[in-house]
Amino acid sequence: MLTIALSKGYLLKEALRLLEQTGARLPAVDLTRRLEFIDVSQKYRFLIVRPADVPVYVEYGAADLGIAGRDVLIEGQYKLTELLDLGFGYCRLVVAALKGRHKSGTLRSGLRVATKFVNSAAAYFEQRGLDVELIKLYGSVELAPLDGLSDVIVDLVATGKTLQEHGLEIIDEIYDTTARLVANRVKVRSKYTEIMALARKLRDIL
Repeated sequence: MLTIALSKGYLLKEALRLLEQTGARLPAVDLTRRLEFIDVSQKYRFLIVRPADVPVYVEYGAADLGIAGRDVLIEGQYKLTELLDLGFGYCRLVVAALKGRHKSGTLRSGLRVATKFVNSAAAYFEQRGLDVELIKLYGSVELAPLDGLSDVIVDLVATGKTLQEHGLEIIDEIYDTTARLVANRVKVRSKYTEIMALARKLRDIL
């Protein structure tokens, strides 16, 4: 039996849809409220956890596989084997500011940057030789420039509508992100046949 960690929230529905297409038989209950369940065929055990926890469960071997956003994987710098880009959950990690305050290419040292993605933001500004102050937030990052907490933000956007509603505009794009299938580095060897069989099924569907 393979144990697969899945992200709560917006990635879950599409992940379950894909897994059903591979032959997983999901129980006829509201799975969004479950913490774990086993499919009817007894081939898979699923863990439903916070997005940031998916790679942790996989890295430490509590799960053989996981489906997580590329942004989560980059930010956490986990020791995992990435098997497949699943193509859904597309977002962009961007730098944004209040409209008219900053332009692309004019960012400078000394800025205060509010973000949930401290490691990704640090790498971005370091690559540009800019010394900035990073402010770690856990909630609505869009509010930070409005209240004078930060000059710019680094955050994920899908359509950019939320930024526009708060008077913000995108200055630069750091990277794209989609859902990825990842495996524990030890389990990908010890359960190679089962893991690669599932990965091939997903690849064929995509």
